Amino acid sequence: MDPVRTCIGCRSRAARSSLLRVVAGKSELVVDDTATLPGRGAWLHPTASCFQEALKRRAFGRALRVTGLLDARQLENRLNG
Repeated sequence: MDPVRTCIGCRSRAARSSLLRVVAGKSELVVDDTATLPGRGAWLHPTASCFQEALKRRAFGRALRVTGLLDARQLENRLNG
């Protein structure tokens, strides 16, 4: 049975294998493909709509417990192809 996580964009629950883990780097969001990077992780559906919703709600800072702005360009580029 696959563990269940909550998407920080749409707030729906989904299997861990269908979500993308994101961690906070120095001042940017880093995609954690292997789900093994240290630190808090936030889970997100790999869609542009969930990404935009998470940005709009400022969910990355809250989920990762980071104050200040995080650069989301790497994640945005990956989701937009």
